[in-house]
Amino acid sequence: MGQLAERQRPLRRVEYERLAEEGFFEDERIELINGVILEMSPQNVPHSNPIQLLTRLLVPPLVGRADVRVQLPFAADDFSLPEPDFAVVSPTLSQVEHPSQAFLVIEVANSSLQFDRSTKADLYARVGVPEYWVVNVVDRVVERHLEPRGRAYARVDTLRPGDTIALSAFPDVSVDVAALFPV
Repeated sequence: MGQLAERQRPLRRVEYERLAEEGFFEDERIELINGVILEMSPQNVPHSNPIQLLTRLLVPPLVGRADVRVQLPFAADDFSLPEPDFAVVSPTLSQVEHPSQAFLVIEVANSSLQFDRSTKADLYARVGVPEYWVVNVVDRVVERHLEPRGRAYARVDTLRPGDTIALSAFPDVSVDVAALFPV
């Protein structure tokens, strides 16, 4: 394959959504990040279990207060439409657009750990998501990112089994880290 052109034009989110509506990406697990269409990793058991457990833990206490979107598009900016494992958003539905603001975004990371720690963290910080968790399946910890400043979070805490995490926007809702990693 030849060399890439010096100048590349990123795909805009509206163009990506139009292509998806036309059926161009049927049966593909992809997302748009920073103007580039990326394949998503297949979901294995270590990735799926925390998603199932977090759904059980987050949905009931947030009913009527926030919507917990599971693996659905998040309109981060004009060039990104990620599909985070969770986005906790205001309980409003739009017939024309995906939510563009969230109280909390969570990515469950196994093979995507470095990408979720870097590119995704940069994206979520840049668009002002106040709290971002990486459920690190490899090390069995939750990396909690707080205080977005530009393209990074000013604070990152690592929580281990035995620790409990309360959601910043809903401090009465908490998750026991050990519950996410059953033996």
